[in-house]
Amino acid sequence: MKIPFISFAVLFIVCFSCKQKEEEAKPYLALEAPKAKEIAKELTTHGDTRTDNYFWMRLSDAQKNAETPDAQTQDVLNYLNAENEYLNKAMAHTDALQDTLYDEIIGRIKKDDQSVPVNKKGYSYYTRYETGANYALYCRKKIQDNAEEEIMLNVPELAKGFSYYAVGSTSISPDNNMLAYGVDTVSRRQYTIFFKNLKTGETLKDELKNTGGSAIWANDGKTIFYTTKDPQTLRDNKIVKHVIGTNQSEDVVVYEEKDETFFCSIYKTKSDAYLIISSTQTLSSECRYLDANTPNGEWKIIQSREKDLEYSVDHYEDYFYIRTNLDAKNFKLVKTPINKTEKEHWVDVIPHRNDVFFQSIDIFENYLVSEERKQGLRTIRVMGWDGKNDYYINFNDPAYYAATTSNIDFNTNVLRYYYSSLTTPGSTIEYNMETKKQTILKQEDVIDSTFNVDNYTSERLFATATDGTKVPVSLVYKKGIKKDGKNPLLLYAYGSYGSNSEPTFRSSRLSLLNRGFIYAIAHVRGGQEMGRDWYENGKLLKKKNTFTDFIDVGKFLVDKGYTNNEHMYANGGSAGGLLMGAIANMEPNLWNGVVAAVPFVDVVSTMLDESIPLTTFEFDEWGNPKNKEYYDYMKSYSPYDNIEAKSYPNILITTGYWDSQVQYWEPAKWIAKLRALKTDNNLLIMDCNMKTGHGGASGRFERYKQLALTYAFIFDLEGISQ
Repeated sequence: MKIPFISFAVLFIVCFSCKQKEEEAKPYLALEAPKAKEIAKELTTHGDTRTDNYFWMRLSDAQKNAETPDAQTQDVLNYLNAENEYLNKAMAHTDALQDTLYDEIIGRIKKDDQSVPVNKKGYSYYTRYETGANYALYCRKKIQDNAEEEIMLNVPELAKGFSYYAVGSTSISPDNNMLAYGVDTVSRRQYTIFFKNLKTGETLKDELKNTGGSAIWANDGKTIFYTTKDPQTLRDNKIVKHVIGTNQSEDVVVYEEKDETFFCSIYKTKSDAYLIISSTQTLSSECRYLDANTPNGEWKIIQSREKDLEYSVDHYEDYFYIRTNLDAKNFKLVKTPINKTEKEHWVDVIPHRNDVFFQSIDIFENYLVSEERKQGLRTIRVMGWDGKNDYYINFNDPAYYAATTSNIDFNTNVLRYYYSSLTTPGSTIEYNMETKKQTILKQEDVIDSTFNVDNYTSERLFATATDGTKVPVSLVYKKGIKKDGKNPLLLYAYGSYGSNSEPTFRSSRLSLLNRGFIYAIAHVRGGQEMGRDWYENGKLLKKKNTFTDFIDVGKFLVDKGYTNNEHMYANGGSAGGLLMGAIANMEPNLWNGVVAAVPFVDVVSTMLDESIPLTTFEFDEWGNPKNKEYYDYMKSYSPYDNIEAKSYPNILITTGYWDSQVQYWEPAKWIAKLRALKTDNNLLIMDCNMKTGHGGASGRFERYKQLALTYAFIFDLEGISQ
């Protein structure tokens, strides 16, 4: 049968019209997306060969830091810049919305804010922002009437001329006269430590480079200890002693951690009596101690490292108090005499409990305070040393975060803690442990005349995972929302390293809630919300539980009428970005959009390369792929290795060129491979910040530009234009 010519004309017009309408709805379709060149590289492990067409995107630090880029570096820069240019064009129609969101978000932030002062040794310390400043002033006053403010660090002034400027930590010498502070101007978490004489205002010539950013003072006021990093892997591998007034070349290494699966750190006990070196990996730790009055003395081991034995140390009177998992999966508190520190001398203070995860302690003269987690929620327990008082502080929100904070004073009955919930702005609270009276010292100001806590509600639910496990879900939304399955919903999770996703307030989130979004946190396995088992069942050869938990929570929220798959969005960063990559592969049709921030997506190749920062001491988290069992399991879920020719949701990826945690080439390779294989017309974009690393921009307000982009990406998919 012959089809008349006119039919072809009509068919062409119809098809052209449909394409035109689609491009009007999705303007990015009229753009040409970047296409990365393909150079096949075969990677063979355990007899299995993977072909990586984008392996060439990896650059060494030497290449990145070279004044003149070589050909490979230039190719990488060209590609990353092309992706940024495509992002700008594809999202250009949302520029006004991004500006609105940015102004809205930073408009809720108090511009001349100040932290709650912390008192120590006759001074009150605090930070404050002057109106419009991106960086804080570090200040102190003597604790006396009419004391004048001393500006210890004028960071707005120091940061001038730098695209990135971050102060690591600050510490004051025992005589109150010297300030040590760490500075990172690259965003690789390699800090230079500087010293300032607070009496004269002079910055000393002492400069300690390639450090972890913290300086710990011995009690003589002239000796400090700090960590240095392996220049290639950035592992904190040495503890070094420095004497004020000398050159760094004269510094003495007092401890070197030679096991590449461990990193080391140093801190001072709250009593100021001891310095503690801690060597740590995922499943083991080892501590050494030194009298802080004798910085040239001999360090002594508290308990030699053993596989699966973790512990941390504080001090009170004649004992070390040790948090440990010795015969205690959920951890417990023990004490041991200072002259008998090995584990056979450890005596229980807070015994192990199967239903309570013991997190940390804060020691006072009359009280021992512990932070614990019961039924997935943090609690604060107060115990008198005399045994007469033992109680928990009560909290009323269905989901919340509570933690002790800034309790430097030892001889006090006053506990300071921080409290926040999904509907309660962060609050610093002073609590009298004797009278149980509490005072709110400061609550986060929300500069928004329309904001009222009573306009929002939160819930805590439990979704049933595929294997029957009950997974906690925290939700917040504006009152009046109907559970008719039509609400836009953003679901967040992290789910690794035993790190907990806490249900805290964020004023920036109001931009979501006020536009009808529900915000939900899936407390998936891999975190530690429900105890140590929760973590262990979401790592190594059980890592896929993290992904299936998230998917099951998403389906649960659809079943309960909170949303549907056309209005549900997923968000996670770093190891949570791995989660995003996995669920996009496993259940692509469940999400309308996915936001993956600094995503760890090239799992197998990264874990096989021990020269990459963080790899070696994460074998207990992901497994060592040199072992075939772990290699096969990693490969079965690695987002990069499991991209297929199929439809994917709309995806926004963010990364930083100087990222030391997840190297930029992982998300860059991921987006290139997705573009080459995906079969849909959905939006796929990447924002690579060429000036920052893992944590994004350093300025107080600058960081919210990326959040405005994220929200605009989601709102645009929902048809929200303002």
